[in-house]
Amino acid sequence: MLDWLRRSPADQPSVPVGDVLLPLVIRRTASARRMTMRLAPDGSEVRVTLPRWGRTAEALEFARLKVGWLEEQLAKVAPAAAPTDGGTVPYLGLPHVLRHDPARPRRVVLGEGEFHLGGPAEGLERRLRRWLEGEARRLMADDLSYYCLRAAQPQQKLLLSNAQRRWGSCAHDGTIRINWRLVMAPAAVRRSVVAHEVAHLTHFDHSPRFHAHLDSLFEGDIRAANRWLKREGRSLYLPFG
Repeated sequence: MLDWLRRSPADQPSVPVGDVLLPLVIRRTASARRMTMRLAPDGSEVRVTLPRWGRTAEALEFARLKVGWLEEQLAKVAPAAAPTDGGTVPYLGLPHVLRHDPARPRRVVLGEGEFHLGGPAEGLERRLRRWLEGEARRLMADDLSYYCLRAAQPQQKLLLSNAQRRWGSCAHDGTIRINWRLVMAPAAVRRSVVAHEVAHLTHFDHSPRFHAHLDSLFEGDIRAANRWLKREGRSLYLPFG
């Protein structure tokens, strides 16, 4: 399976569309006979598919020539709505209805398919985000301990991230960063990202040995988890104030 080519922020190609600068994400496939382009469903990036021999410069020029079409597509994208009373927010892969009662305490209480919050409506989404971040830290710390033990690696430092383009990272000093928004994804998807970064403690690359090691660490279907992230990942980027 081929994934969209991700570059570091320093060399990520981009194209101006209206008032925003959108990343240009390139995919090269053996089956492609010509260059094609589409806007991500959430308007977050421009995706270009190229034949194997296609050059990045050609993809960038193609996107710039089609900027008028991209502007039209971007105008059709509905902005993500901030969490409000009666709306839904995913948690562990399942939608949870947000129930706000000003008479209740401010703290978040998890119910059966619901979040209950009290206090003033102002700042409600920020209070929910703090709760989700706390859950992310708790669950991901357990995930990290589990996979470090399986990989025969010492326990590493865990930091939460809010990166816009990366779900996780492993630094040269062993520090693991995981995007807190994965607490809203199914548990298997979240755990696949933690397992991926732990595998980098042994193989700091994406070689066949790395992928074999990851397959031995992760108990689920890593390819299914990757497909979920590619298909649904941007839906986790709700505006939390």
